[in-house]
Amino acid sequence: MLSQRIVRASAFRSASLASRRLPIIQQRTFFPQSLHDRTILDDKFPDKQELTDAEDPGMNGGYINPPRVKRQFRDPHGDWWDKQERRNYGEPVHEDHDILGMFSPYEYTWISPGKGLLQLGAFIATVVGVCWVVGQTYPDKPSFPREFEGGLERELGGAGALRARAPGDPEPYQVEEAEE
Repeated sequence: MLSQRIVRASAFRSASLASRRLPIIQQRTFFPQSLHDRTILDDKFPDKQELTDAEDPGMNGGYINPPRVKRQFRDPHGDWWDKQERRNYGEPVHEDHDILGMFSPYEYTWISPGKGLLQLGAFIATVVGVCWVVGQTYPDKPSFPREFEGGLERELGGAGALRARAPGDPEPYQVEEAEE
Protein backbone atom coordinates (compact mmCIF):
# COMPACT_ATOMS: atom_id res chain seq x y z
CA MET A 1 0.00 0.00 0.00
CA LEU A 2 1.02 3.59 -0.44
CA SER A 3 1.09 4.30 3.29
CA GLN A 4 3.43 1.36 3.87
CA ARG A 5 5.76 2.55 1.14
CA ILE A 6 5.80 6.06 2.62
CA VAL A 7 6.64 4.73 6.10
CA ARG A 8 9.36 2.51 4.73
CA ALA A 9 10.82 5.28 2.53
CA SER A 10 10.70 7.94 5.23
CA ALA A 11 12.43 5.67 7.74
CA PHE A 12 15.26 4.88 5.30
CA ARG A 13 15.58 8.47 4.13
CA SER A 14 15.72 9.98 7.60
CA ALA A 15 18.18 7.32 8.82
CA SER A 16 20.50 7.84 5.88
CA LEU A 17 20.32 11.64 6.11
CA ALA A 18 21.05 11.57 9.83
CA SER A 19 24.07 9.34 9.34
CA ARG A 20 25.46 11.58 6.61
CA ARG A 21 25.09 14.80 8.55
CA LEU A 22 26.60 13.59 11.80
CA PRO A 23 30.32 13.70 12.42
CA ILE A 24 32.33 10.54 11.99
CA ILE A 25 32.30 9.87 15.73
CA GLN A 26 28.49 9.72 15.68
CA GLN A 27 28.02 7.51 12.63
CA ARG A 28 25.35 5.42 14.32
CA THR A 29 21.72 6.48 14.05
CA PHE A 30 19.44 7.30 16.90
CA PHE A 31 16.54 5.22 15.54
CA PRO A 32 15.74 1.76 16.89
CA GLN A 33 16.33 -1.22 14.63
CA SER A 34 12.58 -1.65 14.09
CA LEU A 35 12.50 1.59 12.09
CA HIS A 36 15.44 1.21 9.73
CA ASP A 37 16.36 -2.47 9.51
CA ARG A 38 15.30 -3.80 6.12
CA THR A 39 14.42 -7.31 7.32
CA ILE A 40 12.22 -6.05 10.15
CA LEU A 41 10.46 -3.59 7.82
CA ASP A 42 9.83 -6.32 5.24
CA ASP A 43 8.31 -8.50 7.95
CA LYS A 44 6.08 -5.68 9.18
CA PHE A 45 5.09 -4.33 5.77
CA PRO A 46 5.22 -7.07 3.14
CA ASP A 47 4.87 -6.12 -0.50
CA LYS A 48 1.38 -6.08 -1.93
CA GLN A 49 0.26 -9.42 -3.28
CA GLU A 50 -0.12 -9.22 -7.06
CA LEU A 51 -3.12 -11.19 -8.36
CA THR A 52 -3.73 -12.21 -11.95
CA ASP A 53 -6.89 -11.26 -13.83
CA ALA A 54 -8.20 -14.79 -13.37
CA GLU A 55 -7.67 -14.65 -9.60
CA ASP A 56 -9.05 -11.12 -9.19
CA PRO A 57 -11.56 -10.34 -11.94
CA GLY A 58 -13.09 -7.40 -10.03
CA MET A 59 -9.66 -5.81 -9.43
CA ASN A 60 -10.59 -5.26 -5.78
CA GLY A 61 -7.78 -7.06 -4.00
CA GLY A 62 -9.47 -10.46 -3.95
CA TYR A 63 -12.50 -9.26 -1.97
CA ILE A 64 -15.47 -11.53 -2.68
CA ASN A 65 -18.55 -9.40 -3.23
CA PRO A 66 -21.97 -10.69 -2.24
CA PRO A 67 -24.69 -10.52 -4.91
CA ARG A 68 -25.64 -7.02 -6.05
CA VAL A 69 -29.04 -6.80 -4.33
CA LYS A 70 -30.40 -3.55 -2.94
CA ARG A 71 -31.23 -3.84 0.76
CA GLN A 72 -34.65 -2.39 0.04
CA PHE A 73 -35.61 -5.62 -1.76
CA ARG A 74 -34.64 -7.93 1.13
CA ASP A 75 -37.35 -9.42 3.33
CA PRO A 76 -38.31 -6.71 5.86
CA HIS A 77 -39.72 -9.33 8.26
CA GLY A 78 -36.65 -11.59 8.15
CA ASP A 79 -34.67 -12.38 11.27
CA TRP A 80 -31.88 -9.87 10.66
CA TRP A 81 -29.24 -8.96 13.21
CA ASP A 82 -29.47 -5.33 12.03
CA LYS A 83 -33.18 -4.88 11.30
CA GLN A 84 -32.86 -1.38 9.86
CA GLU A 85 -30.10 -2.21 7.39
CA ARG A 86 -31.45 -5.79 6.84
CA ARG A 87 -28.04 -7.33 7.43
CA ASN A 88 -26.68 -10.16 9.60
CA TYR A 89 -23.64 -9.91 11.85
CA GLY A 90 -20.41 -10.63 9.97
CA GLU A 91 -22.08 -10.63 6.57
CA PRO A 92 -19.76 -9.19 3.92
CA VAL A 93 -20.78 -5.85 2.50
CA HIS A 94 -20.84 -5.21 -1.24
CA GLU A 95 -18.23 -2.73 -2.41
CA ASP A 96 -21.07 -0.55 -3.77
CA HIS A 97 -22.79 -0.50 -0.38
CA ASP A 98 -23.33 3.27 -0.56
CA ILE A 99 -25.60 2.68 -3.58
CA LEU A 100 -27.17 -0.59 -2.41
CA GLY A 101 -27.79 0.26 1.27
CA MET A 102 -31.06 1.25 2.92
CA PHE A 103 -30.05 4.91 3.16
CA SER A 104 -29.62 5.31 -0.58
CA PRO A 105 -32.52 6.81 -2.56
CA TYR A 106 -35.63 4.65 -2.60
CA GLU A 107 -36.20 2.79 -5.84
CA TYR A 108 -39.79 3.07 -7.03
CA THR A 109 -40.80 -0.11 -8.80
CA TRP A 110 -44.59 0.17 -8.62
CA ILE A 111 -44.96 1.77 -12.06
CA SER A 112 -43.25 1.41 -15.42
CA PRO A 113 -41.76 4.44 -17.22
CA GLY A 114 -44.32 4.22 -20.03
CA LYS A 115 -47.26 4.20 -17.63
CA GLY A 116 -45.71 7.08 -15.68
CA LEU A 117 -45.39 9.19 -18.85
CA LEU A 118 -48.99 8.34 -19.74
CA GLN A 119 -50.18 9.49 -16.31
CA LEU A 120 -48.13 12.69 -16.52
CA GLY A 121 -49.56 13.42 -19.99
CA ALA A 122 -53.10 12.79 -18.73
CA PHE A 123 -52.54 15.23 -15.85
CA ILE A 124 -51.20 17.95 -18.17
CA ALA A 125 -54.07 17.41 -20.63
CA THR A 126 -56.60 17.66 -17.77
CA VAL A 127 -55.12 20.92 -16.46
CA VAL A 128 -54.99 22.46 -19.94
CA GLY A 129 -58.56 21.26 -20.65
CA VAL A 130 -59.93 22.76 -17.42
CA CYS A 131 -58.18 26.05 -18.17
CA TRP A 132 -59.67 26.10 -21.68
CA VAL A 133 -63.20 25.32 -20.42
CA VAL A 134 -62.98 28.04 -17.76
CA GLY A 135 -61.70 30.50 -20.37
CA GLN A 136 -64.56 29.71 -22.72
CA THR A 137 -67.33 29.85 -20.13
CA TYR A 138 -66.06 32.57 -17.77
CA PRO A 139 -68.44 35.51 -18.08
CA ASP A 140 -67.13 38.85 -19.26
CA LYS A 141 -68.11 42.14 -17.68
CA PRO A 142 -71.92 41.94 -17.37
CA SER A 143 -72.64 45.35 -18.95
CA PHE A 144 -71.18 48.58 -20.19
CA PRO A 145 -70.80 51.22 -17.45
CA ARG A 146 -74.00 53.22 -17.08
CA GLU A 147 -74.29 56.95 -17.72
CA PHE A 148 -76.24 59.35 -15.51
CA GLU A 149 -77.49 62.83 -16.37
CA GLY A 150 -75.30 65.36 -14.69
CA GLY A 151 -73.18 62.53 -13.30
CA LEU A 152 -75.40 62.36 -10.18
CA GLU A 153 -73.59 65.42 -8.93
CA ARG A 154 -76.29 66.43 -6.52
CA GLU A 155 -76.96 62.84 -5.32
CA LEU A 156 -73.29 62.15 -4.58
CA GLY A 157 -72.64 65.21 -2.49
CA GLY A 158 -72.54 68.37 -4.50
CA ALA A 159 -70.15 70.35 -6.66
CA GLY A 160 -66.83 69.12 -5.22
CA ALA A 161 -67.75 65.42 -5.01
CA LEU A 162 -66.43 62.67 -7.25
CA ARG A 163 -69.20 62.27 -9.79
CA ALA A 164 -70.46 59.31 -11.77
CA ARG A 165 -70.03 59.01 -15.53
CA ALA A 166 -72.01 61.58 -17.45
CA PRO A 167 -72.92 61.66 -21.14
CA GLY A 168 -69.99 63.09 -23.09
CA ASP A 169 -67.31 61.70 -20.81
CA PRO A 170 -64.64 59.71 -22.65
CA GLU A 171 -65.28 56.00 -23.14
CA PRO A 172 -63.99 53.89 -20.26
CA TYR A 173 -60.96 51.63 -20.66
CA GLN A 174 -59.77 53.44 -23.81
CA VAL A 175 -56.19 54.38 -23.08
CA GLU A 176 -55.56 56.14 -26.41
CA GLU A 177 -58.50 58.50 -26.01
CA ALA A 178 -57.75 59.27 -22.38
CA GLU A 179 -54.15 60.29 -23.19
CA GLU A 180 -55.22 62.79 -25.85
